[in-house]
Amino acid sequence: MKFNTKTIHGGQENIDPAYGSVMPPIYQTSTYSQSTPGGHKGFEYSRSGNPTRSALENSLASIENGKHGLAFASGLAAIDAVLKLLKPGDEIVSTNDLYGGTYRLFTSIFQNFGIKFNFIGMNNAEEIEKHITDNTKLIWVETPTNPMMNIIDIEAVSKIAKKHNVLLGVDNTFATPYLQQPLDLGADLVMHSATKYLGGHSDVVMGALVVKDDALAEKLYFIQNASGGVAGPQDSFLVLRGIKTLHLRVQRHCENGKAVAEFLNNHPKVDKVYWPGLESHPNHEIAKKQMKDFGGMVSFTTKNDNLSEAVSFVEKLKVFTLAESLGGVESLAGHPASMTHASIPVEERQKTGVLDSLIRLSVGVEDEEDLIEDLKQALS
Repeated sequence: MKFNTKTIHGGQENIDPAYGSVMPPIYQTSTYSQSTPGGHKGFEYSRSGNPTRSALENSLASIENGKHGLAFASGLAAIDAVLKLLKPGDEIVSTNDLYGGTYRLFTSIFQNFGIKFNFIGMNNAEEIEKHITDNTKLIWVETPTNPMMNIIDIEAVSKIAKKHNVLLGVDNTFATPYLQQPLDLGADLVMHSATKYLGGHSDVVMGALVVKDDALAEKLYFIQNASGGVAGPQDSFLVLRGIKTLHLRVQRHCENGKAVAEFLNNHPKVDKVYWPGLESHPNHEIAKKQMKDFGGMVSFTTKNDNLSEAVSFVEKLKVFTLAESLGGVESLAGHPASMTHASIPVEERQKTGVLDSLIRLSVGVEDEEDLIEDLKQALS
């Protein structure tokens, strides 16, 4: 089954044996009747499993070419479950350009439980091996990274991970399974903030994990159930509905992202543009190798590294909405230093390029000319 067909039919066999509903029903129930103790029809309590959530989890596994999907209450709840695979004394190697919420979870929560984190630049995968010790149990990758759009060679990192018997987890939120499939490149698990492109309409908060390995899946299912950070049936229905148009939406995100990146790259008031589709991007060739297209996320800095100028720009926008999050049909603009990445210490942010002048755009599916006109007037 090809990808576009998977978004609609993948994992959706016999979704409603009762009435033949084309869309999986929203099973808004906490519990299920049993004919005898332990005698049920596959579901006993909705923290452990819900038919609507199961339909979504099957879809997630299908579009990522995995075997097992798990849906969580948020992307951070999904990452939290992964880190609960570890124990005190274990170490994680992660990229130094990382979503602020992930960094906060790592350093403010799990570091207190004796897990050590090494944040390094991963543009050159060979550098990673220098930081692996006998205690390293997980390599955590974002690609493209948030917000600097760095590209990390998943296949190269997976070879290093396998050599040292270390798990490789990839946050695939920015790329989506339409553009990039990390499990096929050797990753052990894939994470999504399904809030973003998978849901696609800025109306739900959810996270997801997808794996191939049965034993790893069993451990994660246990943590999902035991910790309880599960997705509800209404949210599961919304994300499943969003996935059905994922391929159509991401195509337009990519087209508009390209137009916006090229406009900014040629604007006299713009200093640097971060978008992996530009030939000037340091890992453009790796992006071409592992991605189908280059996505709708674009970051840039103005010529003056000036906080007030950046704030003035985002406040002037009319089609782009000033808001956190990304991946919805509407275009959003954010100021990472004061919004999504404010939880990262300023000196750490600036090392990776998250300056006061950095603007992050989530380019939506509106008319390309309207988006360009909006950016033009805000920069003028």
